[in-house]
Amino acid sequence: QVQLVESGGGLVQPGGSLRLSCVASGNIFSINTMGWYRQAPGKQRELVADITGGGTTTYAGSVKGRFTISSDNAKNTVYLQMNTLKFEDTAVYYCYTDLSVVGVTGRQRRYDWGQGTQVTVSS
Repeated sequence: QVQLVESGGGLVQPGGSLRLSCVASGNIFSINTMGWYRQAPGKQRELVADITGGGTTTYAGSVKGRFTISSDNAKNTVYLQMNTLKFEDTAVYYCYTDLSVVGVTGRQRRYDWGQGTQVTVSS
């Protein structure tokens, strides 16, 4: 099994910053991809940013230049530094992982979601 623990959400004024963290635990063999999605009320869940185990990053156009994703593979942790936050960044942010884990039948690939952390940008 894999467990994801997210932290760092909260209330911030426009132009402010927040840093999200997500720690994965379990019998993790390797990281394929870790990332962040978000879902605003009445909208579909959308990719914010992700990073491969090799360090290749992908960003949504709406956050490029403002958000930075990074990871510490040794700690199975992914971070999302969010700067210059806007009202439209308000959403529940979900950590997402694509990992290779060691199970009773050998190595397996699995996909997991965190419980979500609320980010509210408001004046």
